[in-house]
Amino acid sequence: MRLACDTGGTFTDLVVEDGDEIRLFKASTTPDDPVRGVLNSLALAAEHYGRDLGDFLGEAEMFIHGTTRAINAILTGNTARTAFLTTEGHPDVLVIREGGRIEPFNFTVPYPEPYVPRRLTFEIPERIEANGSIRKPLDEAAVIAIAEKLKLLKVEAVGVCLLWSIVNGEHEKRVGELLAKHLPGVPVTLSHLLNPTLREYRRASATVIDASLKPLMFQYLDSLTRRLREAGFAGRTLMVTSGGGIMDAEAVARMPIHSINSGPAMAPVAGRYYAARDFDGAAAIVADTGGTTYDVSLVRDGRIPWTRETWIGQRFRGHMTGFPSVDVKSIGAGGGSIAWVDEGGLLRVGPRSAGSTPGPVSYGKGGTEPTVTDCSLILGYIDPDFFLGGTMVLDRDAAAEALRTKVADKLGLSVEEAAAAIFALATEKMVGAIDEITVNQGIDPATAVLIGGGGAAGLNAVAVGRRLGCAGVLIPEAGSVLSAAGALMSDIASDYAQMLFTTSRRFAFDEVNAVLASLEARCRAFAEGPGAGALNVTIDFSVEARYAHQIWEIEVPMTSGRIETDADLEALQQAFHDTHQSIFEISDPGSDMEFVTWRAKVSCQLREGGTGQLPMPKSVSHELGRRQIYFSETGWTDAEVIRFESMPSGVPVAGPAIIESSFTTVVVDPGTNAVRSEGGGLRVTF
Repeated sequence: MRLACDTGGTFTDLVVEDGDEIRLFKASTTPDDPVRGVLNSLALAAEHYGRDLGDFLGEAEMFIHGTTRAINAILTGNTARTAFLTTEGHPDVLVIREGGRIEPFNFTVPYPEPYVPRRLTFEIPERIEANGSIRKPLDEAAVIAIAEKLKLLKVEAVGVCLLWSIVNGEHEKRVGELLAKHLPGVPVTLSHLLNPTLREYRRASATVIDASLKPLMFQYLDSLTRRLREAGFAGRTLMVTSGGGIMDAEAVARMPIHSINSGPAMAPVAGRYYAARDFDGAAAIVADTGGTTYDVSLVRDGRIPWTRETWIGQRFRGHMTGFPSVDVKSIGAGGGSIAWVDEGGLLRVGPRSAGSTPGPVSYGKGGTEPTVTDCSLILGYIDPDFFLGGTMVLDRDAAAEALRTKVADKLGLSVEEAAAAIFALATEKMVGAIDEITVNQGIDPATAVLIGGGGAAGLNAVAVGRRLGCAGVLIPEAGSVLSAAGALMSDIASDYAQMLFTTSRRFAFDEVNAVLASLEARCRAFAEGPGAGALNVTIDFSVEARYAHQIWEIEVPMTSGRIETDADLEALQQAFHDTHQSIFEISDPGSDMEFVTWRAKVSCQLREGGTGQLPMPKSVSHELGRRQIYFSETGWTDAEVIRFESMPSGVPVAGPAIIESSFTTVVVDPGTNAVRSEGGGLRVTF
């Protein structure tokens, strides 16, 4: 038995995979103690199986966890007090950054504050040249003196990023040794070990972000693993990473930067599987609608989208992680997004969210601001007596009263008109987010299928798909817990990189192959260690390259792990041209190339295929009756209500209709048709 748990802003999702079956569970997230929310979801599962929690956990061999703990700590400023140590004469790496502005001519926007303030930035007398030679020896006495200052300043973590340590890490290693001796108990991150790539700001930013998260994430993961053990779990605890893979919790505690986009990274993994299963591998727009955010990504040709431009906060105004991650765009448009009227009398939705505490008004937990979830209840989309399978009864009257006083009266609308307008506005925000990853990149949404994930996905996924003109909408059977389901489908993976500059004109065959051999050896060691027992092991090589005199590199996949002949080099050059053409619609076959950083990624497959299937409920009719629901174009209309889990495959349902399960509700708009696929997902076509 395997368990996958994703802690979101509103709910903590749990998927239990037992043989060929999966079961889904949701518990409220507990922001004051997220581990308690995890244990609550496990208690629900144990109760469902009729077991004591200890006995239930004792049967589990693996627990995979995704969490927003790291990103939330950064956004709220609750990270450790961190110092930044850099080469003498270069204290402003984090201040100057790389340039770039969202609004080039808006000079009223203040310059972004560095991740570590100047008062906690210290210069170390030393210098290594670009060729790795030592120009100025390390002043160890100065490092010891800095360590004493850090004690007085009560620094809780240290990031060390020295110039050209990626070529020669001798000085950084020694600084780490001195800090360990003179600043015991304070975690240290060394840039050449964490992120051995070019770009000084990105490497420095990654280093200090990682260091600042170490005390928090170590405490969190230690609490998680300890309390799971105390509850009876004796299996392996794994964490979801920003790169779309999973790692041992101990490894993530040592490099917590990998957990920044832990949760959202899994939705595209699941989306890829479901698109291949139910839509013949069509391009997939994967939308994960939670209580707080709407996360979208695009899967094409079976490939998970990647980006090296990973920002925390606004682009250019936030902080860059310096690490590649799954490319996911997030906006504040979840089920808990608050609807409000601004000073100009315009209707707004988000970005503020009611979260899990106090939650929407209808939850009865103290919320006073109307949310998208409240509106869906008012419009008849959600059954107030069947929310979370009937474990939570919602208050429709309280939701309607809050919407009337906060929004409807101010706009001169009826309550249902205001609720429908809020839904329409939320839909437009979602369409805008999807446009950025499709239309703005020259991709026609009509060629893609929209995959709706998250508990609130089905409420307006069909409306979003129709608005975009998509080929169809798919709500997977495990869509309400899409990220947690993706965790079960993920491989144990790790990335390694090493810089070695060479050109196509004077290609250093021996040196390059030595680097590739070293990377491969590290991948093999990982496969024999954390990846031991995998069904399949794959190692993918790539190189960051550019045309001569270009400033930025692009990542080029390699067909083999060695470049031994002129033919191999020509093939690599052609791969670069092809990649450049696909990204920029231009290539220059006559130009020389520069190869900078060589990479290898090892993936260890844990199981075949995707997840198990949701079992069909026994003695439950797929027809639950009829109820009145509201659409802007039709007003109140009578709609059939159908149970998702018990729908037979291949039998079409014409809208308007409501298809609901214990964890999600799918609104089938008028003029659309829904059918259950053989795999178990719900396909909606227009």
